[in-house]
Amino acid sequence: MTLHLQRNQTPEKANLPKSWIRQRKRDYYYRKAKEEKFRSRAAYKLLQAVGKYKFMKSGDIVVDLGAAPGGWIQASRKVVGEKGFVLGVDIKPIKPFEEENILTIIADITDPKTPENIRNLLPRPADVVISDVSPKISGIWEVDHARQIDLALNSMKIACKVLKPKGNFFVKVFEGDMLKDFVDKLKENFSAVKLVKPKASRAKSSEIYILALGLKNQVSKQQTTKLK
Repeated sequence: MTLHLQRNQTPEKANLPKSWIRQRKRDYYYRKAKEEKFRSRAAYKLLQAVGKYKFMKSGDIVVDLGAAPGGWIQASRKVVGEKGFVLGVDIKPIKPFEEENILTIIADITDPKTPENIRNLLPRPADVVISDVSPKISGIWEVDHARQIDLALNSMKIACKVLKPKGNFFVKVFEGDMLKDFVDKLKENFSAVKLVKPKASRAKSSEIYILALGLKNQVSKQQTTKLK
């Protein structure tokens, strides 16, 4: 099921270089995703992280930010099972899923109304918020890094507002000068913070994931009060 929280148009397909397409087809996780019917190879990054750190479990309520095309939604649904619930959020439309406990919405994570809209769609406060949001890559590293950190900050703000006390947050970032300050902000809000590089992440990629465990009780109470 897909709900539209704002007007949105389907973006035009990018003209991808043929060399990039050939390389992707040779990629082990790309082929594995095709075989196992995951919508993206990124599903394995999440599954590997969950398998190692156990921050998501059967029956959990999960919010997936930057969810298109849906690989992380599928991976989350595999973990939480029939008793859990997965809400996928993206500024782009997501092809619907057959499972009744998956809901997708079109929403902008920078919109201040989005956290409350998310909360209103959840059966209870989320156990886990995950974010694989990426900016449109400019090719200028300093710009791309800054944009990615900004998106990660917006994702963290949503996580603090929709998670239950002691809930967990898993987010993608790019390595760079602004990473330390972002990690420090996470430490202010969560009990433990770990840097994670799943095996499915390409070795040459500058992307890294951060796992923030245990939303602090005082943070949860403050954010809940602000939304009332």
